Amino acid sequence: MSTARDLVIVALDVAPNRPVTQGDLSLTLAGAEMIDLLRVEAVTIEGDRIVPRLAPSLDDPLLEHAAAQLVRDKPYESIEDWLWRRGRGLADAYVTFLEEEGLVARPRGSWIPFRSARPLPVESPARRRAEHRWAADETVLATLAAAVGMRDGVPEDAPVPDDAVQAVLTAVVGAVTELDAVRRRRAIEDAAFTNVWRGA
Repeated sequence: MSTARDLVIVALDVAPNRPVTQGDLSLTLAGAEMIDLLRVEAVTIEGDRIVPRLAPSLDDPLLEHAAAQLVRDKPYESIEDWLWRRGRGLADAYVTFLEEEGLVARPRGSWIPFRSARPLPVESPARRRAEHRWAADETVLATLAAAVGMRDGVPEDAPVPDDAVQAVLTAVVGAVTELDAVRRRRAIEDAAFTNVWRGA
Protein backbone atom coordinates (compact mmCIF):
# COMPACT_ATOMS: atom_id res chain seq x y z
CA MET A 1 0.00 0.00 0.00
CA SER A 2 1.40 3.38 -0.99
CA THR A 3 1.46 6.68 0.84
CA ALA A 4 -0.75 8.14 -1.89
CA ARG A 5 -3.38 5.45 -1.35
CA ASP A 6 -3.22 5.94 2.40
CA LEU A 7 -3.66 9.68 1.93
CA VAL A 8 -6.77 9.25 -0.23
CA ILE A 9 -8.32 6.81 2.23
CA VAL A 10 -7.65 9.16 5.14
CA ALA A 11 -8.99 12.13 3.15
CA LEU A 12 -12.26 10.27 2.57
CA ASP A 13 -12.41 8.90 6.10
CA VAL A 14 -11.77 11.86 8.42
CA ALA A 15 -13.47 15.19 8.95
CA PRO A 16 -10.91 17.77 7.77
CA ASN A 17 -10.24 21.09 9.48
CA ARG A 18 -11.24 22.79 6.22
CA PRO A 19 -12.68 21.52 2.92
CA VAL A 20 -10.09 19.56 0.91
CA THR A 21 -10.09 20.69 -2.71
CA GLN A 22 -9.37 18.38 -5.63
CA GLY A 23 -6.47 20.59 -6.72
CA ASP A 24 -4.77 20.59 -3.31
CA LEU A 25 -5.22 16.84 -2.92
CA SER A 26 -3.92 16.16 -6.44
CA LEU A 27 -0.72 18.14 -5.83
CA THR A 28 -0.22 16.38 -2.52
CA LEU A 29 -0.78 12.94 -4.07
CA ALA A 30 1.91 13.69 -6.64
CA GLY A 31 4.23 14.45 -3.73
CA ALA A 32 3.21 11.24 -1.97
CA GLU A 33 4.03 9.25 -5.10
CA MET A 34 7.45 10.88 -5.32
CA ILE A 35 8.18 9.93 -1.70
CA ASP A 36 7.16 6.33 -2.43
CA LEU A 37 9.44 6.31 -5.48
CA LEU A 38 12.26 7.57 -3.27
CA ARG A 39 11.64 4.80 -0.76
CA VAL A 40 11.91 2.06 -3.39
CA GLU A 41 15.00 3.80 -4.81
CA ALA A 42 13.37 4.44 -8.19
CA VAL A 43 14.60 8.06 -7.97
CA THR A 44 17.01 10.24 -6.07
CA ILE A 45 16.87 13.98 -5.44
CA GLU A 46 19.81 16.16 -6.42
CA GLY A 47 19.21 19.76 -5.44
CA ASP A 48 15.63 20.29 -6.58
CA ARG A 49 15.88 17.80 -9.46
CA ILE A 50 14.38 14.32 -9.68
CA VAL A 51 16.99 11.89 -11.00
CA PRO A 52 15.49 8.58 -12.20
CA ARG A 53 17.20 5.29 -11.44
CA LEU A 54 16.50 1.78 -12.65
CA ALA A 55 12.84 1.19 -11.91
CA PRO A 56 12.20 -1.70 -9.52
CA SER A 57 9.19 -3.96 -9.84
CA LEU A 58 6.26 -2.06 -8.35
CA ASP A 59 3.16 -3.86 -7.17
CA ASP A 60 0.99 -0.80 -7.71
CA PRO A 61 -0.37 0.22 -11.15
CA LEU A 62 -0.69 3.91 -10.25
CA LEU A 63 2.86 4.07 -8.89
CA GLU A 64 4.10 2.22 -11.97
CA HIS A 65 2.37 4.85 -14.10
CA ALA A 66 4.03 7.58 -12.06
CA ALA A 67 7.45 5.97 -12.58
CA ALA A 68 6.79 5.72 -16.32
CA GLN A 69 6.15 9.47 -16.44
CA LEU A 70 9.53 10.45 -14.99
CA VAL A 71 11.65 12.73 -17.17
CA ARG A 72 14.78 10.71 -17.91
CA ASP A 73 16.74 13.32 -19.84
CA LYS A 74 19.03 15.93 -18.29
CA PRO A 75 18.66 18.43 -16.72
CA TYR A 76 15.75 16.31 -15.41
CA GLU A 77 12.61 17.74 -13.86
CA SER A 78 12.27 19.85 -10.75
CA ILE A 79 10.12 18.59 -7.90
CA GLU A 80 7.80 21.56 -8.33
CA ASP A 81 7.31 20.89 -12.05
CA TRP A 82 6.59 17.23 -11.27
CA LEU A 83 3.90 18.16 -8.75
CA TRP A 84 2.05 20.38 -11.22
CA ARG A 85 2.41 17.99 -14.19
CA ARG A 86 1.74 14.69 -12.46
CA GLY A 87 -0.84 16.19 -10.12
CA ARG A 88 -3.27 17.21 -12.85
CA GLY A 89 -6.49 15.29 -12.11
CA LEU A 90 -4.68 12.83 -9.86
CA ALA A 91 -7.21 12.88 -7.00
CA ASP A 92 -10.01 11.73 -9.32
CA ALA A 93 -7.75 9.05 -10.78
CA TYR A 94 -7.00 7.62 -7.33
CA VAL A 95 -10.61 7.65 -6.16
CA THR A 96 -11.72 5.94 -9.39
CA PHE A 97 -8.99 3.32 -9.08
CA LEU A 98 -9.77 2.62 -5.43
CA GLU A 99 -13.45 2.24 -6.36
CA GLU A 100 -12.51 -0.28 -9.03
CA GLU A 101 -10.44 -2.19 -6.46
CA GLY A 102 -13.38 -2.18 -4.04
CA LEU A 103 -11.49 -0.19 -1.41
CA VAL A 104 -13.93 2.73 -1.48
CA ALA A 105 -17.61 2.80 -2.37
CA ARG A 106 -20.35 5.38 -2.77
CA PRO A 107 -23.46 5.08 -0.59
CA ARG A 108 -26.41 3.62 -2.46
CA GLY A 109 -30.07 4.25 -1.86
CA SER A 110 -33.20 5.49 -3.55
CA TRP A 111 -32.67 8.93 -2.02
CA ILE A 112 -28.92 9.18 -2.80
CA PRO A 113 -27.82 10.03 -6.35
CA PHE A 114 -25.05 7.46 -6.93
CA ARG A 115 -22.48 9.63 -8.66
CA SER A 116 -22.96 12.65 -6.39
CA ALA A 117 -22.59 10.75 -3.12
CA ARG A 118 -19.18 11.03 -1.47
CA PRO A 119 -17.22 7.77 -1.71
CA LEU A 120 -16.18 6.26 1.61
CA PRO A 121 -13.54 3.66 2.48
CA VAL A 122 -14.83 0.15 3.10
CA GLU A 123 -13.51 -2.07 5.87
CA SER A 124 -10.30 -3.60 4.56
CA PRO A 125 -6.62 -4.15 5.41
CA ALA A 126 -5.88 -1.04 3.34
CA ARG A 127 -8.16 1.08 5.50
CA ARG A 128 -6.70 -0.35 8.71
CA ARG A 129 -3.17 0.43 7.50
CA ALA A 130 -4.11 4.01 6.67
CA GLU A 131 -5.86 4.39 10.03
CA HIS A 132 -2.79 3.03 11.83
CA ARG A 133 -0.46 5.51 10.12
CA TRP A 134 -2.92 8.33 10.87
CA ALA A 135 -3.29 7.40 14.53
CA ALA A 136 0.48 7.05 14.89
CA ASP A 137 1.04 10.60 13.56
CA GLU A 138 3.45 9.18 10.99
CA THR A 139 5.51 12.17 9.86
CA VAL A 140 5.11 11.97 6.09
CA LEU A 141 1.38 11.25 6.12
CA ALA A 142 0.78 13.89 8.80
CA THR A 143 2.73 16.55 6.86
CA LEU A 144 0.90 15.82 3.61
CA ALA A 145 -2.45 15.86 5.41
CA ALA A 146 -1.61 19.17 7.09
CA ALA A 147 -0.75 20.66 3.69
CA VAL A 148 -4.32 20.17 2.49
CA GLY A 149 -5.95 21.18 5.78
CA MET A 150 -6.90 17.76 7.12
CA ARG A 151 -5.09 18.55 10.36
CA ASP A 152 -3.44 21.54 12.03
CA GLY A 153 0.14 20.35 11.78
CA VAL A 154 2.70 17.74 12.72
CA PRO A 155 3.60 16.87 16.33
CA GLU A 156 6.70 18.72 17.52
CA ASP A 157 8.42 15.46 18.45
CA ALA A 158 7.80 13.84 15.06
CA PRO A 159 10.94 12.30 13.49
CA VAL A 160 12.57 14.54 10.88
CA PRO A 161 12.54 12.97 7.38
CA ASP A 162 15.76 12.64 5.40
CA ASP A 163 16.79 15.50 3.13
CA ALA A 164 15.22 14.07 -0.04
CA VAL A 165 11.83 13.44 1.56
CA GLN A 166 11.95 16.83 3.27
CA ALA A 167 12.62 18.50 -0.09
CA VAL A 168 9.48 16.89 -1.51
CA LEU A 169 7.37 17.83 1.51
CA THR A 170 8.59 21.43 1.32
CA ALA A 171 7.75 21.57 -2.40
CA VAL A 172 4.25 20.21 -1.72
CA VAL A 173 3.53 22.85 0.91
CA GLY A 174 4.81 25.53 -1.45
CA ALA A 175 2.70 24.30 -4.38
CA VAL A 176 -0.49 24.11 -2.30
CA THR A 177 0.18 27.61 -0.96
CA GLU A 178 0.72 28.88 -4.52
CA LEU A 179 -2.51 27.28 -5.71
CA ASP A 180 -4.42 28.91 -2.85
CA ALA A 181 -2.93 32.29 -3.76
CA VAL A 182 -4.04 31.81 -7.37
CA ARG A 183 -7.58 31.01 -6.21
CA ARG A 184 -7.71 34.09 -4.00
CA ARG A 185 -6.42 36.33 -6.77
CA ARG A 186 -9.01 34.97 -9.21
CA ALA A 187 -11.77 35.46 -6.65
CA ILE A 188 -10.75 39.11 -6.21
CA GLU A 189 -10.57 39.62 -9.98
CA ASP A 190 -13.96 37.98 -10.48
CA ALA A 191 -15.50 40.14 -7.75
CA ALA A 192 -14.01 43.28 -9.30
CA PHE A 193 -15.33 42.31 -12.73
CA THR A 194 -18.78 41.66 -11.30
CA ASN A 195 -18.80 45.07 -9.62
CA VAL A 196 -17.78 46.78 -12.85
CA TRP A 197 -20.45 44.87 -14.78
CA ARG A 198 -23.07 45.96 -12.28
CA GLY A 199 -21.82 49.54 -12.44
CA ALA A 200 -20.70 49.50 -8.80
